[in-house]
Amino acid sequence: MFIVPRLFAFFVAVSASLLMISPVQAQVSVLTSIKPLQLIAAAVQDGVDMPEVLLPPGASPHNYALRPSDVRKVQSVDLLYWIGPDMESFLPRVLKGRSLPTVAVQDLAGMKLRRFAEDSHSHAEEADEHDHDHRPGTLDAHLWLSTVNARVIAARMAADLSAADPANAARYQSNVKAFGERLDALDVRLKARLAGVAGKPYFVFHEAFDYFEDAYGLKHTGVFSVAAEVQPGAQHVAAMRTRLQEVGKTCVFSEPPLRPRLAETLVSGLPVKLAELDALGGYTPAGAHGYEQVLEKLGNDLAGCLENL
Repeated sequence: MFIVPRLFAFFVAVSASLLMISPVQAQVSVLTSIKPLQLIAAAVQDGVDMPEVLLPPGASPHNYALRPSDVRKVQSVDLLYWIGPDMESFLPRVLKGRSLPTVAVQDLAGMKLRRFAEDSHSHAEEADEHDHDHRPGTLDAHLWLSTVNARVIAARMAADLSAADPANAARYQSNVKAFGERLDALDVRLKARLAGVAGKPYFVFHEAFDYFEDAYGLKHTGVFSVAAEVQPGAQHVAAMRTRLQEVGKTCVFSEPPLRPRLAETLVSGLPVKLAELDALGGYTPAGAHGYEQVLEKLGNDLAGCLENL
């Protein structure tokens, strides 16, 4: 007749012992503004949780229109990471109402930042109204395309997560170490892949790749910066075609998901190839190795066009 009480006592003892050896894990929700930051966070959280991202694939971080559900998410998530006001200009107003931790990664100590040079558009042959985002002297906020910066961001994320979720602190630190080792290997691969195309001319429709170019010995020849909703005049197009004729065989890179409407007209009849470079990696599957995949694809897409000139 003492079997039931004894079983009850046994289960109580087992439950207590499990609580002692299995610390309670905090559920820490992480939200990033753009996909590259989500991919860095995914590397840090590997095996623990998956971070969310605010912007859907193809959305512009410069002028995204937040939905009511986005605003609620921004206000409630435990940790939020964004580039900063130089990139996500739509966010500061919403962040004013947020009381939980928010990190603008452009302000982190140790970041290697660039600014747009006075002569950065000297060969772009463009009108001033087409260059409002990247004025000379302003911060180049495409900072995630530097693996140096990715390491700094990952370290900060790991520190924040370790403080919020001590039970998994060792895992976060281990993940950061593994991430750094993978970036070391990635740097070696990209330098080898791009060594043969250094010095070859190419043009871009958006000056977003300076961090990547600086790391791997590349430099775009010019920027054809045009507003997607504005068809440039005949004189403007003629000036761009003249620049392409001067260079000869070259590549012109746009960014997905949209190619500027004038692209085909611009290169028609010229020895010029149209291709794409995806700085945001918007369609890269979220996962621990996603960040490396974005940079590796960037290098392969650049080399794939340039080595066939």
